[in-house]
Amino acid sequence: MSSTHTTLRRAVRRTTVVTALTAAGLLTASGSAFAHVTVHPDSYPKGATDGTLTFRVPNEENNAATTKVQVFLPTDHPIPSVLVTPEPGWTAQVKTTKLKNPIKTDDGAINEAVSQITWTKGTIQPGKYQDFSVAFGQLPDDTSQLSFKTLQTYSDGKVVRWIEEPKAGQAEPENPAPVLHLTKAADESATSSSAAPKASTAASGDSTTRTLGVAGLIAGVLGIGTAAVALYRSRSARP
Repeated sequence: MSSTHTTLRRAVRRTTVVTALTAAGLLTASGSAFAHVTVHPDSYPKGATDGTLTFRVPNEENNAATTKVQVFLPTDHPIPSVLVTPEPGWTAQVKTTKLKNPIKTDDGAINEAVSQITWTKGTIQPGKYQDFSVAFGQLPDDTSQLSFKTLQTYSDGKVVRWIEEPKAGQAEPENPAPVLHLTKAADESATSSSAAPKASTAASGDSTTRTLGVAGLIAGVLGIGTAAVALYRSRSARP
């Protein structure tokens, strides 16, 4: 009987360790998803109109607050106009630049486009994040992705440069720039209504990740319970 009890105790310990490691792994994976500046949703159809982009900026420092965020919009594939969503405590400044190659539209040529958005006078405390949203008039239709290089300034003077562009088939760079993937639009109606479906898809992915994480923890707890019940029955059956 002593060997049976020893085996059950080892099983309980193993199950507990596995559960703890699973939880730690889930937390690590979750943390890595917020380890850099990202754009949401991460894809839109080419030429999409009247949509919204949200830049999520986490604070990775332990003893400093984020006090300034600068997002640089590409000018080789420009976005002609944006409207910035007011964020409490923050002040936004939008800069435009003159285009070398004007954008031709039915209403005439567009000679300027937004090149930079800067948020200041607010703070993102350690362990927190801030969403900065902008509405765009129209995305370009002549490229497959847009990179939004970003500078994040902390209260201690440190500046993190999120400017490295990910390359296909290569590992993610240390300081990747937020990337928006542009997909082929099926038709004009799909283009104009793309914002809601894409946001829903992103939310669904987050929900699935959380569900799998909870399921893993529940499985670990059930494993501990099963081992405990077996141990109790074994003791009860002992003469």
